[in-house]
Amino acid sequence: MAELSGMTGFGRSEGAGAGWSWAVEARSVNGRGLEVRFRGPAGFDALERTAREAAQSRFQRGQVSISVNARRLEAEAPVRINTDLARRLLDAGEPWIAEGRVLRPTLDGLLSLKGVIEAESAEADPEALAEAGTLLAASVTEALEGLRSARLEEGRQLSGVLGRRLDEIDDLVRQAGAQAAEQVEAVRGRFQRRLSDLAGEGPDVAERAFLEAAALAVKADVREELDRLDGHLASARTLLSEGGAAGRRLDFLTQEFMREANTLCSKAATSALTRVGLDLKAAIDQFREQVQNVE
Repeated sequence: MAELSGMTGFGRSEGAGAGWSWAVEARSVNGRGLEVRFRGPAGFDALERTAREAAQSRFQRGQVSISVNARRLEAEAPVRINTDLARRLLDAGEPWIAEGRVLRPTLDGLLSLKGVIEAESAEADPEALAEAGTLLAASVTEALEGLRSARLEEGRQLSGVLGRRLDEIDDLVRQAGAQAAEQVEAVRGRFQRRLSDLAGEGPDVAERAFLEAAALAVKADVREELDRLDGHLASARTLLSEGGAAGRRLDFLTQEFMREANTLCSKAATSALTRVGLDLKAAIDQFREQVQNVE
């Protein structure tokens, strides 16, 4: 069974070989869909496609950024000594040396002067470049696996948080059910008392009061909303247990949760049920905030 995954995380991989050293970083944040951004070194054009395909095979949502920093190893780069510059520097300093104002420069001191040692530009070896590209692609995969592990760890934490939020919603639905049973009688009794105060007593008044009170009680009945909330709770728990990319479906369920809670509050005819309905809406909103982090 798949695990629930979050959408934020970080992965890193480093390596060296074929005359190159590199570091790969992969990170992601929340997103409605999957957006992959890539930044890599020149000369490795095929690496971007590899990185995008690797990310798309692992993730379904989130903004994923992959950064590859690579450089050629200095030990592998050919160098030369600019002897003309070195001679000019020695000739320029000869008068001061002859006067005893300065000491004759040593070889290491001369070589440390800017421009005396030059790194020659050399054409990259195609075979070495291809080998480095293969090694870089492996590091990209490793970094994305690290990112995936971090997102799964966030998912495990979210699963616990969301489960506790569902328990809270479940408890409030139970409270609303208890208050709803009392609400119907409260509405009927309130209407009958008001009609009697206005119209007095009589067989016609009693019959009319009964019919009108019954109609109001039906309108105030929230059992359908409570039944639908129970169904949404069961669906949400199933999605959490199945794991995988459940974020979109959980987000849709959250909207349905809030729809039923709003209807319940609009039908509430007692202050007790109104309080429970408002608490229910607050709990659903907290659930929704956490769902935004689920892939």
